[in-house]
Amino acid sequence: MTAWTGDTERISWGTAARMDRTEDRLLGREREEHEVLGRLTDPDGPRLLLVRGERGVGRTTFVRAVGDRLREQGTAVLAMECAPADGERPLLLALRLVMALEEHRPAAERRWPAGQPLARALSAVDRRDGPAMDALLRAALAQSGPVAVLVDDAQHADAASLAVLRGIHFTRLAPAVRLVVSAALHAGGAKDGRHRAPDRAGSTPGPERTPGRDGPRDAVERLAGVEGAHSVVLSRLGPEDVTAMVAQRLRATPDATLALRIHECSRGVPGAVDAMLTGWERKGEIRITDGHAFVGTHAPLPVLPDDDRFVRALDALGEPCRTVAAALSVLWPFGLAALELIAAWTGLSPGVVGDGVRDLVGAGIVDGLPGPDGTTVRGWTFRLPLMAHTVAGRLRPLERGRLSAIAVEALWADADAADAGQPVRPAVPLLDEARARTYLADRIADAGTLVDRERAVTELTAAAERVRPGTEDWATLRWLRAAAQLIEHPAARAPALQRWARAAYVAGDYRTGRAVAQRLLRNPGHTLSPSDLQAIAQLLVGVTVNELDWRTLSRLTTAQWWDELPVPALAKVSGRALALCHLARWQEAWDLLSRTEAVWNTSPRCRATPRAFRAAAARAMGRPEAYLRELALPDAPALPVGQVYALAGAMFDEMIVGYDRKAAQTLLKSRGMTVEMLPPLSRFLWYHLTGRWDEALESGRRLLATDDVQLPASDGFLLPARTAAILLARGRTSSALRVLESVPGIQGAPPSCSLTATEAEVLGTLGDLDGAERALRRGLDRAHEHGQVQGTDELWAPLAEVTAGAGRTAEALTCLERLGRIAARSGSERTRLLHLLASARVLRSDSPDIARAHLRRAVDLARARGLPWETATTLAAAAEAGAGPATLLHEAYELFGTTGATLWRFHTRTAMRQAGLTVAGRKQATAENEHLLAVLIAEGLTNRQIATVLRLSEDAVANRLSRLFTRTGMRSRTEVVAAVLTGSL
Repeated sequence: MTAWTGDTERISWGTAARMDRTEDRLLGREREEHEVLGRLTDPDGPRLLLVRGERGVGRTTFVRAVGDRLREQGTAVLAMECAPADGERPLLLALRLVMALEEHRPAAERRWPAGQPLARALSAVDRRDGPAMDALLRAALAQSGPVAVLVDDAQHADAASLAVLRGIHFTRLAPAVRLVVSAALHAGGAKDGRHRAPDRAGSTPGPERTPGRDGPRDAVERLAGVEGAHSVVLSRLGPEDVTAMVAQRLRATPDATLALRIHECSRGVPGAVDAMLTGWERKGEIRITDGHAFVGTHAPLPVLPDDDRFVRALDALGEPCRTVAAALSVLWPFGLAALELIAAWTGLSPGVVGDGVRDLVGAGIVDGLPGPDGTTVRGWTFRLPLMAHTVAGRLRPLERGRLSAIAVEALWADADAADAGQPVRPAVPLLDEARARTYLADRIADAGTLVDRERAVTELTAAAERVRPGTEDWATLRWLRAAAQLIEHPAARAPALQRWARAAYVAGDYRTGRAVAQRLLRNPGHTLSPSDLQAIAQLLVGVTVNELDWRTLSRLTTAQWWDELPVPALAKVSGRALALCHLARWQEAWDLLSRTEAVWNTSPRCRATPRAFRAAAARAMGRPEAYLRELALPDAPALPVGQVYALAGAMFDEMIVGYDRKAAQTLLKSRGMTVEMLPPLSRFLWYHLTGRWDEALESGRRLLATDDVQLPASDGFLLPARTAAILLARGRTSSALRVLESVPGIQGAPPSCSLTATEAEVLGTLGDLDGAERALRRGLDRAHEHGQVQGTDELWAPLAEVTAGAGRTAEALTCLERLGRIAARSGSERTRLLHLLASARVLRSDSPDIARAHLRRAVDLARARGLPWETATTLAAAAEAGAGPATLLHEAYELFGTTGATLWRFHTRTAMRQAGLTVAGRKQATAENEHLLAVLIAEGLTNRQIATVLRLSEDAVANRLSRLFTRTGMRSRTEVVAAVLTGSL
């Protein structure tokens, strides 16, 4: 495998998404399409059909799809579109209809000489003669053969033509003539802004107006009342349809977070979904990993370009609507009070501002929020959150700052009045709908120096401290950055920078974290304590590790690098020791911390992490006693909460590395923590350990795609190793190899026993036993170079089995002897289990009784440990060797099923049949076999390779493939691959 590539390039498993726009078909419209086609083909159906829906809902695509279906059924279709300028040309639409119908009608059916109706229609347009055009259109409709006329975007049509259409008795038309009119529609009722809404001072917000009441939009809507007409309203898409649409566009399954975010910001409007995906695609924010699509947790929403349909609709309103919309994007949470604040910012009167808001509502850009009585509004919000973000994003920084300052001053004024016991009118009645916990802090961060600096810093810091890690990390980083930039007093700046650096680390902004940490270490000032600088030094090492910058990390292990910094010896020793640990230079770390104990063992806060580092180094070298004592966190009562959280989380990861679930659970319980409180990587490791592999795979894909990983010290490649192991157990052999080969890293990375063990397992499954042995020996050599013992049990055990299988018993016994020494020294149950299983495999031929005894002990130990995958493989090995009843296979079969290990479940089914056991659910077993075969084909394996993986003959594989083709109707491997990738098998 290729684990390292180059010196500086980071390789991500994910690839940038590319939008697929070849299939312009909307999902979630099946019901409406069935209804429309049924009515259009029913001889007694409506002659005029209106298709309405809000901007971006997909009217045009829907109408085109209907036209295509009608053409397939043999109906002639005439299609035309109205443009925004059409409304200024009276009778234009009527003229186009007459022209299209006249051209469509065969010459033999024409009652007038060719060209006469067209000449008369042009004359009627020139004279603006509505009655004449009415007669011509009626005649054209009456004389036409079977035809469907599609008119899209009729809201742009001229009012005179719409008036002509309203006067036609469509019920009198021939049954074969149908007119389909599509037009934009915006919600009515309390949300349309037509109800009176007094402003904060009690006055009305301007004269009552109803935008567009006599315009084309209302004229189109009145067509719905024409006799013989029927209306169909296209609603927004639900969450499932949005997910399907995203999958269609990206040709990948969106993860739950991406799908939810898109639905919330687009509100199910397909045009907004496409706009979001396009914006993210252009910036490379969407990553495709293993057929799944992800977007970084902190990827900002795209700001729509000027040519976007939603932006054009706003720009078309002109002023003051655009200015009012800009202010509303920031101030909308103030409800009715926003009118007064907007007026103050713009210099416009409240009445003009109110008119602007109502025009925005009429244009379908803003919605009114209904009050308690349902007849008044209590405020306004943008119909699409994506549009609100875009309008705010188009503001210049100074504009956004001044608007935010207005909001901050208003909120502070109310807070001061409340503190003084004065009656306060509710200034922010909508904050419950506007992320009340973050609104004020966001506005302070935008206002910057335009508000009181000292109060701003206090508020921002307090807001950041209220946030639990993992919930608002990016917002916290933004607030603390703003606070650090606002501080003027030198004594307060260093602590603020420290908070900022820590927030950057937690949020995954490692570049910022490194820059701020280096700034503090090079110029620490006089306000940071030695323990503060110790934490900053460790943070610098941490962000360097998470950036996989092994070259810089190597420099951080040298005394020379640290001696150039004006920081206490405590910080230098702690940072250097942590760097040595992350590079697996365990003996050097142990020696450094042992000879400098007088430097760091001065107080609980100062000694907590160095003592943990030294214990971890001893554990890695095969001496775990000190580390096991550290699990109790003896200094926890004297440590800050954040330090306890970090220590407990790191130790939890180390326990999971060693498959020690009980110790990990005990550690969390003793600290009052849960798995859900831990970082994403820790949760991934827990899901893998406990057999929740669907959750693990979803989490692992996301982390690999977005590079959002914080690495344990003892093994920095657990994520790709465990992910590849899951894929392999599910028959995803090539995918597993791709994960291993695209591991991000560069020269100088420390050894990874987990990565090597998984690589060997993949190679062995594919029949490359020599390659597996080379990988295992290479991994052991690297571990030996670093003096590392921890984790090598995962290499010695399979090496013993490989050499035993090759008939080299002496070598296998040597491996067993090394494995036994590790088990005895470490006391690890996991290592003892591996030793028992490997011993049984090696001794099976020469000492079968001893081998079976080892397997029986292994079964008891595995059951006591209670790890699904581990237990299942142990039970299968025991049953295969006759160390227990064959019914053990039933138990293993069920456990493999809980994890979704389809490849191992297949092998267990084979063993059950060979043992004469009945496999329950024959139909399900057949389906699983076929699906596994299809997956192996989709992985690009040849019949020979499939035979190796399934442990069958090539003829057996060919027969199974033939049966698969016969049952599914597919005729080629290409079709099988497509079915697997689309999930339609």
